[in-house]
Amino acid sequence: MFFSTIGLYKQKKRLALLLKGNEFLNSCLFWGRKHLIREKIAEKLGIHSLYLEDGFLRSIGLGVQGYPSYSFVVDDLGIYYDTTRPSRLQQLILDAEFSQVDLDNAKQAMLLICQYQLSKYNHVPNFEFNAKHKNKPIILVIDQTVGDMAVKYGQADENNFQQMLQAAIDENPDCEIWIKTHPDVICGKKKGYLTGLNNPKINLLSNDVNPISLLKSVEKVYCVTSQMGFEALMLGKKVITFGVPWFAGWGLTDDRHHNLGKKTPKNDRTLLVLFAAAYLKYSCYINPNTGEQGTIFDVIDSLVYEKYWAKQLKGDFYCVDVSLWKKSVIKPFFNFPSCRLYFISSLNKLKQMVLPEQSKLLVWGNGKKELLDYAEEHNIPIIRMEDGFIRSVGLGSNLTAPLSLVVDDLGIYFNAQNPSRLEWILQNQYFEQSDLETAKEIKHRLIQQRIGKYNVGQGVVNLPKTPKTKILVVGQVEDDASIMFGSPQIKTNKALLQKVRTENPNAYIIYKPHPDVVSGNRMGDVAADVLAKYADQIVIDANILDCIEQIDELHTMTSLAGFEALLRNKKVVCYGLPFYANWGLTEDKISLSRRTRKLTLNELIVGVLIYYPIYLNPNTGRITKVQYVIELLNQQKKEKSLSFNRSWLVKQLEKLKQLYYAVK
Repeated sequence: MFFSTIGLYKQKKRLALLLKGNEFLNSCLFWGRKHLIREKIAEKLGIHSLYLEDGFLRSIGLGVQGYPSYSFVVDDLGIYYDTTRPSRLQQLILDAEFSQVDLDNAKQAMLLICQYQLSKYNHVPNFEFNAKHKNKPIILVIDQTVGDMAVKYGQADENNFQQMLQAAIDENPDCEIWIKTHPDVICGKKKGYLTGLNNPKINLLSNDVNPISLLKSVEKVYCVTSQMGFEALMLGKKVITFGVPWFAGWGLTDDRHHNLGKKTPKNDRTLLVLFAAAYLKYSCYINPNTGEQGTIFDVIDSLVYEKYWAKQLKGDFYCVDVSLWKKSVIKPFFNFPSCRLYFISSLNKLKQMVLPEQSKLLVWGNGKKELLDYAEEHNIPIIRMEDGFIRSVGLGSNLTAPLSLVVDDLGIYFNAQNPSRLEWILQNQYFEQSDLETAKEIKHRLIQQRIGKYNVGQGVVNLPKTPKTKILVVGQVEDDASIMFGSPQIKTNKALLQKVRTENPNAYIIYKPHPDVVSGNRMGDVAADVLAKYADQIVIDANILDCIEQIDELHTMTSLAGFEALLRNKKVVCYGLPFYANWGLTEDKISLSRRTRKLTLNELIVGVLIYYPIYLNPNTGRITKVQYVIELLNQQKKEKSLSFNRSWLVKQLEKLKQLYYAVK
């Protein structure tokens, strides 16, 4: 396989994956039709040419911004936008050999694309319809950039654009005429065919907006060769073409180009056939979650998820006095086209700056008081973040990077003194049946693969056979914010043990200290004489999930272990106000009047593990879904178990390694 340009090197791995087993592996690969001389050389040498381009559903952002393509088209005859010669797409449409399953998949994919307004790039906001335009139908004329290969090989030139605009004006005297300017023209990088017009009858759309959202608002579409013409057909709009795009000449468009006027009716094809040919058979897809070969539905699912988070995390975010380690942790989670992340060394430096409008301060945990006071004084919104609930294989205090974060615009989940976004979700969100089915799947995977937050501990748990109720008391880091803001009555592990023993004098009590306390990284140690007085057994090295599986009840202040116990259908008694308390699933020693909704366990799982956190796949560098993170952690856990008994020195060297990659 020969790659014709150095610029393809970043995509070689993905392309090799897609071309694996392809009969055209001994070919010279060209990106589009930009290398005519090289094509001729390859032809003289007897080397077959294979043409590649980005697919029709590419990515969340632009390639020049570093966002990888999730789809490619591979053509052994030509390339779809070059209608001066045959292409594999044209042949697929002519043959129209599609099963009912293909057509059903095409229909489903097309509905999803229209519903979620997906296009080639998905980084721009939706079009907002102005009420003043509602009196007249809108005719959309689509401009393109001068020098666009799709224009040249679509058998068009500047005259076709002028003819198109004049026809749109003449044929629609009672309508508004809008020209959609290409994004590259808007930012000044290129020139359009219809820029510089000064016609009072024409509205020039100068903002870069989502194509599908714009097309939904118009009556009719005029185009030369733009892919937006086909997207308009998907939405049921009438489309008039003035060039020879790949979707013209099949009986679906009103074609004005002289080379299409002689098309015979025998070439008529349905919209589903064109979509199936272009989006299912002609295009190849990479599963964004795994980096392996995937389907159009993998890409649709990922783009919908990325669009959701891109909308939540847009604007200017300022992080003050954040460590190098935290910087490396945060950056990948905020890698979205409209998100700008700034790290400021101190509050004093921030005070010297003039922040743009709608800037936000991004703080870890609850945030430092002086920073919160400054934000309140200057009316700057606070966005809080924390590790997610399914985090890593290893402790954060050992510099193990998290695979999930929670980002909260209302509060933070562990601070029960104020509402949080998680609390709002659990109190108000309507959960779809599909959400509940996903929750069942997640619960099953977590239990089957024994995944929790940190996934540490390898010791064997041996609990005696006894008629007594086995109660697991979970120790916590005593200076942790979740105790400070979420446990108003009991604030120490000693006090918790005393309370549990007092209320359960005949129970068999197992105490498990927090891993960070055991490692010496955080405070919360309980004296040996206290443990001997109130606990029947101490468990140190074991994984918390192994303990939970063998007990009857779990008692805690605010520990996440309570949520993990609920997943395993154990009774949970809360002495504080963790995020999972007061929803009807736990025995609560303290009530919280804001939480009035009664949830099922699956509804709690949806809110806590699907809607609230954002997840990262470290292998792809892109955000992913909880299901894939569970699989990643399961794999990491297997690998880590091979080297569990490491010395103190090895552990410190591993910390240094993590820090090195953080600052690299």
